[in-house]
Amino acid sequence: MSVRIWVSTVARLGLAAVWLVAGGLKVGDLAASGRAVNAYQLFPYEVAKVIGAAQPFLEIALGLLLLAGFAVRLTAGISAALLVVFIAGIVSAWARGLQIDCGCFSTGGELGAGADPAYGWDLARDAGFLLLAGVLLWRPRTRYSIDGILMGDEQ
Repeated sequence: MSVRIWVSTVARLGLAAVWLVAGGLKVGDLAASGRAVNAYQLFPYEVAKVIGAAQPFLEIALGLLLLAGFAVRLTAGISAALLVVFIAGIVSAWARGLQIDCGCFSTGGELGAGADPAYGWDLARDAGFLLLAGVLLWRPRTRYSIDGILMGDEQ
């Protein structure tokens, strides 16, 4: 068994966990998720609310697909695109001097007085997640996956 397939398997399961945790933390309070998107000041409030309400479900769907190992390359591509959007949003907030919590694993929104944003950490973390998606785009074959069963790779 190749080491590469195990690296890809760990990347798939790790990225699945990221999406499931991120979506799971937000799905219980869709209004807060909408406020977190609105804090970026990139969309009109009504649009930000819709994006915020849909985002946790997209994240959970991506997590479940990766957990099952179904359509791994496609799901990794969507994950990578979403992570690039998140990174661009954080860079935009930082460049415009906004004082917000990114809302990646929380309800997000504007920070209280005296609190400093963790943009550098947020960008490094999201770049790491983007690296996981990149591994799966490059090598989507993984162990214990529906894709492997469908393609005859699993015994």
